[in-house]
Amino acid sequence: MMKKLGAEFFGTFWLVFGGCGSAVLAAGFPELGIGFVGVSMAFGLTVLTMAYAVGGISGGHFNPAVSLGLVIGGRFGFGEMIPYWIAQVLGSFAAAGALFFIASGVADFAPGGFASNGYGDLSPGGFSMQSALVIEIVLTAMFLIVILGSTSAKAPAGFAPIAIGLALTLIHLISIPVTNTSVNPARSTSVAFYAETAALDQLWLFWAAPLIGAVVGALIWKILLAPDESLDELGGEA
Repeated sequence: MMKKLGAEFFGTFWLVFGGCGSAVLAAGFPELGIGFVGVSMAFGLTVLTMAYAVGGISGGHFNPAVSLGLVIGGRFGFGEMIPYWIAQVLGSFAAAGALFFIASGVADFAPGGFASNGYGDLSPGGFSMQSALVIEIVLTAMFLIVILGSTSAKAPAGFAPIAIGLALTLIHLISIPVTNTSVNPARSTSVAFYAETAALDQLWLFWAAPLIGAVVGALIWKILLAPDESLDELGGEA
């Protein structure tokens, strides 16, 4: 179990350090900045690379919403979910702390939003709470459908991390203007503590919406889409 939790810690660390780090450290430079397309790719690449690196150990969740969705989808045991959540959140905080330390090495550093999520005044495009709630639910649901489908015993073997990484890239391309993209409560939590905004006050939405979306996506897959699979075929891993 400790190896699984370690894999989730380091996988989530890499997701936050790479994804949020691309926004904090690399997106804002006028000439060298990678923009929101680059940030979207960074998030997708973190999941793709770590899914290959440690997915065989822990299933490669790196996200409390994914862990919950896999429980609902019958791929993961409920008893392991809370320890996974703790490891994921701790990995996220470790990454955010490292990012803050690095970013503060510039003389005129100001945390600002620090890659946090938000709606209303904290939405990059000024979108409402209702818009943020719906898009986070819909995109997390679709993310779970991609995860469950690409890791199905009927799917081509070995390609799941690519599909999942590309799905997360697409999700960010869609929703960075709306919420700065969460679909991951652990990713949202740590950076909110460093932001010089009201991100912490809005953090509830970025737990509630992804968790609801994960349940919805898992139920859609399980009831409407899932092919016949045996537990032996699935092996219990994502």
